[in-house]
Amino acid sequence: MGCFCSREIVYVNNTRYIVKERLGEGGFSTIDLVENAVTKRCYAVKRIICHSIDDQKVALQEIEYYRKLKHPNIIELIDSTFKGSADIVVNATSEVYMVLPYYRRGTLHDYLDSHSINKDYLSISEVLRIFTDICSAVKYMHELKPESLAHRDLKTANVCLTDGLSPILMDLGSVAPAKVQVCGSQDAQKLQDLAAERCSMPYRAPELFNVKSFCVVDERTDIWSLGCVFYAMCYFKSPFDAVYERGDSVALAVMSGKINFPEETPFSQEVHELILFMLNESPTERPFINDVIEKVQDLKMRLEDKV
Repeated sequence: MGCFCSREIVYVNNTRYIVKERLGEGGFSTIDLVENAVTKRCYAVKRIICHSIDDQKVALQEIEYYRKLKHPNIIELIDSTFKGSADIVVNATSEVYMVLPYYRRGTLHDYLDSHSINKDYLSISEVLRIFTDICSAVKYMHELKPESLAHRDLKTANVCLTDGLSPILMDLGSVAPAKVQVCGSQDAQKLQDLAAERCSMPYRAPELFNVKSFCVVDERTDIWSLGCVFYAMCYFKSPFDAVYERGDSVALAVMSGKINFPEETPFSQEVHELILFMLNESPTERPFINDVIEKVQDLKMRLEDKV
């Protein structure tokens, strides 16, 4: 957490915010906890630094997705503004500011981290409750008209939690049209590079590590990521986090299709089968979101019958 000795002030469309602390930062963006100077309410402000026209287009597209996606389990955009030249000259930069709700509980990643210290496993009923709401948000994106969308970076760190522990999907910077027609090696390399930049490695679908020259990549990249999220909700980390932390090849581990489960586990074989259902390395055989939701509901009903 960063501490600011002098009180930095940020203006977004004439609303004055006092920066309280740094919540996170990436390559070209930062997220600060801010306080509205008048109402004293806290928000998160995402600040993206743009070094080119292309950077600007990506940032402004993210704002458009925030405005387009209206779902109780997808983060809402409170306000936004653009500062700087719309026509970037050499060595000049511009900035995009987004005001977002602040969730004091943090992310699902934080929540799982706090439970992992003493191997305090979540109950399967809590896992299914949270996961059902995440699936609801993903279904909404996948079935959006006129063009379906994929999140492309689903992971526990991109799910905020409300005070009532309801999940909220955030970070729409990686969102893209769900279906991508790849026509040739140039298209394939472009998509592969984009995935390397925007999709977190331990949650990235196998078809995005080695994009084929002639293929269609669709919304089922998100289903793979959901499988990794579900696994993490059971065992605190993605099935590929350990590989990543060791410095071994995540790409090889992902494309091998081999998923290892801990020998000692509080979760049933049915739970593992649901995870494997989503983690099908073949993108054409992987289920769609409605298939996943149906399996989750079946598992819920079977567990209720046992009680």
